[in-house]
Formats: sequence, C-alpha cells, structure tokens
Amino acid sequence: MFQTFEAQSSPEQGPPRLAALRLIMAQHGFDGFLVPRADAHQGEYVAERDARLEWLTGFSGSAGFCAVLTDIAGIFVDGRYRVQVRAEVAEDFTPVPWPEEKLSDWLPAQLPHGGKVAYDPWLHTAHEIKTLRGALDKITLHSSDNLVDAIWADQPAPPDAPFLAHLLEHAGESHDDKRARLAKDLKAKAAILTLPDSIAWLLNIRGADIPRNPVPHAFAILHDDGRVDLFAREGKARDVMDHLGADVALHDVGAFLDAVKALGGPVQIDPKSCPDIIATTLRDAEVEVIEARDPCILPKARKNAVEIAGAKAAQERDGVAMVQFLAWLDAQDLDAGLTEIDVVKTLEGFRLKTNALRDISFDTISGAGPNGAIVHYRVNENTNRRVGKDELLLVDSGGQYVDGTTDITRTIAMGTPTEEQRACYTRVLQGMIAISRARFPKDVGGQHLDALARAPLWMAGMDYDHGTGHGVGSYLCVHEGPQSLARRSEVALEPGMILSNEPGYYREGAFGIRIENLIVVVKAPALPGGDDREMHAFETLTYVPFDRRLIDTELLTTAERDWIDQYHATTQELLAPRLDPETQNWLRAACAPL
Repeated sequence: MFQTFEAQSSPEQGPPRLAALRLIMAQHGFDGFLVPRADAHQGEYVAERDARLEWLTGFSGSAGFCAVLTDIAGIFVDGRYRVQVRAEVAEDFTPVPWPEEKLSDWLPAQLPHGGKVAYDPWLHTAHEIKTLRGALDKITLHSSDNLVDAIWADQPAPPDAPFLAHLLEHAGESHDDKRARLAKDLKAKAAILTLPDSIAWLLNIRGADIPRNPVPHAFAILHDDGRVDLFAREGKARDVMDHLGADVALHDVGAFLDAVKALGGPVQIDPKSCPDIIATTLRDAEVEVIEARDPCILPKARKNAVEIAGAKAAQERDGVAMVQFLAWLDAQDLDAGLTEIDVVKTLEGFRLKTNALRDISFDTISGAGPNGAIVHYRVNENTNRRVGKDELLLVDSGGQYVDGTTDITRTIAMGTPTEEQRACYTRVLQGMIAISRARFPKDVGGQHLDALARAPLWMAGMDYDHGTGHGVGSYLCVHEGPQSLARRSEVALEPGMILSNEPGYYREGAFGIRIENLIVVVKAPALPGGDDREMHAFETLTYVPFDRRLIDTELLTTAERDWIDQYHATTQELLAPRLDPETQNWLRAACAPL
C-alpha cells in the first residue's frame, strides 16, 4: 500500500519540544522564532525532513505556521483546519484564525514593547519577509539558522530519489521547445526557478522527493538563450542526463548560491515563491533584480492537447476503480465492523488493479460521521472509526498516473439518510452543477465564479470555509496554481486549465458533505443571438455516479435534473464496458434517471 496509518504525531510531544526551542531562542537572544509549513522550494507539500511545523506542534495540515514567542506560541491556520488543529496540538499552542488575523497584527499585540523575531531565510519568500518588515515597527526580523533543526535530534535525511524522464508521449512538448519558448519571454537575462513542479514541467522530468507528488527537489536557472543550469544533490540526475541533453548543465546543489551571486543580471525572480535568502544574496552581490511571476506557472497550467487527452484517460481509468469501490461499499454489512481504514485500503486496492497507478495523489480522506466534518481528515490507528449505520461517509481520494492526476470526492449514505442530510447534500450538488454549467467571458477569474457554487447554500444560511476549486497538474501536484475557484483568485481562467469543482458543507460533530469532479476550461461555442465576444465554459472530466439516495429531487430545477440524468447517462456509457457484469448491474441502478 501507498498509504500508511500510523499516528504521525501526538499533542503530548509538543510541550517539551516547545520548551527546548524557547531555550535555544534565549541563548541566541531572540524573542520569537517563526516555524512555517514550508521547505526551501516553497511547495505545498514537504518531505519528512522539512515537516518542522508538525514535528514541533503536532499539527499535520498542509498550510499554516507557528509564531513561537517566550510566553505564547500562536499556531495560524485557515478555515479548513480549525477543527483539526484543536485535536492535534497541546494547550501550549494557541490557534489563531488566519488569514483573518495577520501575523503583522498579532506580533505587535504580543510584543508591544518590541523584540527580535528570527526566521530561516530559506523557508520564507522574499515577498513574505518584505511585507512583514514593512508592517512592523518596534519588532525587528533577524535571518537565522533554523532553530528547530538544532533541537531535532533524529531529523530525517534529505530525500535522494533519482529523477525520471517524463516522456514526450505524455508531456506533449519537448523540453527543448519549452525552454526556447519561455526564454523568449524572459524579462531578464536569467530567471531563477525554485518550485519543484515548475522545474519538473520545464525539463520534462519527475521525481519522488515529496510524498504523493512526483516532483524533484532541485533549483534551476533558465537563461535567455534557453540554456538551464540545474542544481541537485549528487546522483539524483544520473538517469536523466541523456534526456536533458547538452543545453542543461548539472551542478551540485551546494553550488547554487555561488552561481546566483555570479549572475551578471538583470535576474528575474518570483518574490512570492523565491526564498528570501536568494533575494538577499542577489542584493548583497549588487545584481539587478526584476520581479515577475515564475515563467513556468501559466504555461504549465495551460494543458496542451496531449495532456488533456491523458487527463481524460486517467479519469476514465480511475472512474472504473471508483465504481468498483462504490459497488463493493454498497454490499458491505456494517454489523461486521467496517472501519475508515478498511475503506482506504479497499479503494487503493481497486486503483492498484488498474496496473497503472504510480502513487495516490494525496492521503485518502475517509471520514465517517463526525470525522467527515474535518475537511482534511487523515485517518490513523488512533482515530480510526467504525462506519456506523445511517451515517454519511465522505471519501476524497485520487491517483497519480503517468498520463494524469486525479482527484474525486463522493459522499455516501451508509443506510438511510435524514431529510436534513439530503437537503444539505442536494444544495452542495446544486452548487457543483452551477459551476459545471457555467459560461463566462474571457479574462474572468475564479473569484467571479466561486459564488455560483455557494449560492444554494447561502440561500439556506450555510457556507463552507475552503475554496471551491484548485488547479490540478498533469502527473504533477494535485494542487497546482495559479488558477483556482476561490474568493481571492484573480487569475483569469484560460482554455486548458484543469480545476477541481468541490463545494461542501460541514456540521461539526455530526457529518461532512463534499462532492468533487475535475473540470477543464474550454472555449464555449457561440449562442444564437449572443454577443460577438469570446466565451469560456467547463468540460467535465470526472464521471462517477452521485448517491441518488441523498438527492432531494424536490429541490432541483428541471435543468439541474436534466444535467444529472445526462451526467449519469455519460457515466454509464463510458464505464460500463470496462466493468464485470455484477458491477455493471450496480452502475445501471446508480445511473438510473431521477
């Protein structure tokens, strides 16, 4: 199995580690130290070596940070994690609602007379530190070695997985062409790349340095003539040298900062992903810096025809595994003691039977009853819960296939749902349908569409505390920017961008509901009588039936019912030929017209 179930941390580990950190802070004369959920590459996910926030606090979420002061340790988490953080950290840590409460406001309130707050310049972006410095008055920020590393006696070694070539038949464009295309648009003589998925996409390589995400740990410098200097730990690139060719020069990662200093300039950096130490190194070397977005970000997000075809193939393959799983789940006798871990193991087993699974795309969320209300719940041996009769089961999962990355959520009624549960589920489904059916003008961003998914819940006085959708990579990270469906997303949605469509509703202590498909932005056909302007729409990629037992048809409009019936008809058409007769029968019933 890819997924494991040991408890990664526990609240009681936090207080002694916090005390040790405060002791070394005092030895250095610091009044505070910042501990982010980040590594030197500023990706969302981190290797075990870089899981400093979890090691210190016990919090296992994928976003947040801790500000450790001498008498308070604030742990900043967003709405996705506010239930989870209370269960995972000791009382010595004080949850802070972020981003509603900013660090730049919290620090002065805790240190009204000022103080020295230290940070590791590899783990914070140039933009983050510049913004924080500008907002603080009496408090000074000090670049420092990592103090958590100094007290983490058994810290794991850095990952050293070898890089792999991502073949042209899956990438759809050679890395020679990508490098030449991006080099023409550089705003400087060279651009520094630090994001692992950017480097993986640009050079058509993949890796295994981050769990669930096939990316390599490396740094790179893209020059305006298309050459690339690649910096990695010794031996990691040995299997891809022929693939990379003569225009990609390999260097040891230890030489990276010296190479940065030697750049003649001007040099392009993305301040929102570039570690602060790189910006400082360039400034100290008096190299002219041009701030601009990572040049790989948008081209990577705009999937080409080969990548979209691969995504469809991966979704169909994954859909077969999901239908087999749902049919199995429906046949279970809950009196036999089915658990959340049983659910995870069985679903992964069906994916493995495709003989194409490279990894799961994230740890499967299997939340029964109240655990479903924990948005990013990860079941372990301590939290494993029996799936009870007449409960809701939320299963959010995905697979990494060489032709595409999948992400799907289904909420299932384990028995007879209540009318309240059916009403909530139907409102969530209506929001997902609204996004699926949306048409919108060119240059519209996700923030303009997010409300469509929430409107049915808003009308009932409800909402959810996460974005409606995130970008998805092509055999890369399951969470990919810059596109998203969220209130703060200003990035225009362009054809080829793949996103999740996943509204939800969560009743703490009772149940959680989320329904998720993947969608891709396409050009919308013109409508009779419409304006002469370019319009976009979404094409659905994921086809797996919804739980008809949870749909209150009285709440649906005719258009919504028609959409569901057509969706189920397409699901039947795509997946039935690939299923055994017994599962075909289950699918036929699951996809019957409303």
